[in-house]
Amino acid sequence: MISVLSARNTLCKVGRRDFALDLLFFHRGLNCLVAFELKVDDFQPEHLGKLEFYLKALDRTVRKPHEHPPIGVLLCATKDHEVVEFALSGTLSPALVAEYQTRLPDKKILQAKNA
Repeated sequence: MISVLSARNTLCKVGRRDFALDLLFFHRGLNCLVAFELKVDDFQPEHLGKLEFYLKALDRTVRKPHEHPPIGVLLCATKDHEVVEFALSGTLSPALVAEYQTRLPDKKILQAKNA
């Protein structure tokens, strides 16, 4: 149900400046834009501030009137759950912070999930 809206490094214009989103998708089931911000280091609270800025920019400049507000996903190499909880506690934008894996899980685990 997710449609690719654009390729990597989508530009979002705010004022006279261009800001590059890492990935931007449209979720047809939720009827909203989904912005992905990719980080190769540990989660830092300022990463969330940048993602919120992008979500506000998308909401004001890209979102259509019939669409729901955009959702943000921040993918980091690692995260400290308590730091993430503190950082997310004051946010107004719908956002998710997750760790990514650099290799696929064992084949048996994937087969069990698909069964």
